[in-house]
Amino acid sequence: MQNTDWIQIRMRTGNKLADTAAELLEQLGAIAVSYTDAEDSPILEPKPGERRLWPATEVTGLLPQGTDPEPILFKLKAILGDHLPMMSTRLEDKNWIRAWMDQFKPLKFGKHLWICPSWLKVEEEDAIVVMLDPGLAFGTGTHPTTSLCLGFLDSLDLKDKEILDYGCGSGILAIAGLKLGAKKALGVDIDEQAIEASQENASRNDVFEKLELHLGSKDVKEHSFEVTVANILAGPLAELEPDIARLTAHGGKLALSGILVEQAQDVIDAYKDDFDDMKLADSKDGWALLTGIRK
Repeated sequence: MQNTDWIQIRMRTGNKLADTAAELLEQLGAIAVSYTDAEDSPILEPKPGERRLWPATEVTGLLPQGTDPEPILFKLKAILGDHLPMMSTRLEDKNWIRAWMDQFKPLKFGKHLWICPSWLKVEEEDAIVVMLDPGLAFGTGTHPTTSLCLGFLDSLDLKDKEILDYGCGSGILAIAGLKLGAKKALGVDIDEQAIEASQENASRNDVFEKLELHLGSKDVKEHSFEVTVANILAGPLAELEPDIARLTAHGGKLALSGILVEQAQDVIDAYKDDFDDMKLADSKDGWALLTGIRK
């Protein structure tokens, strides 16, 4: 009787060989191929449009139920060489969608704010809930930098304030700010898919009419946002300082993340001419949250 388990083939390659390995797996019948970091080597600040892989990359191919992995391993070794570590494992057949859903739980940030997948509920009475499903290409609250920014927003009194989410991604920070009482939010991003994701998430959370979205900031007129959050990367944040300063109200509060702790001082230096009290306010897993007040 043929085994009905799924087959997973994993191999460790250098970044230059990873794409070739992935293409071979697809040609040999893989229905899905993924890349993961084999040695916990962070990739920081790729250039726009650039895709970088880790120096040691693990390439994994998922093959249909009942596939015999031995002929595939033989062909891979014949083409790529015997020196590459590779192995096959069997994955028990089960409801993978349910298994994937079961690993996610509501996440709490600060005293009241929760990020919750749409198929779950938060039972806490005073919970302020943002419905956001994992699996998107943009932030869903699990990354330390998003978590730091959400905690910052939860710590503020946002009632009737206007907030700016620069580099909005999924819209999670802007939507959270609106749920926490802000009367209006502006989201800016250079990725059309981010704008679409923010629109969809705003509709799901019933704040669509309060969220204004812009593809880039060139057409954003000078405004005085009382709270500005930007979760991007250290290099772009430093370059964007004049624009972020232009859009932040005098006395307005600023929070920046997407910055490694060792990069914090460089970003502080880029902002200290326009913002008072620029400092490392918090950190998590090596990532920094910087805060300041617009002069």
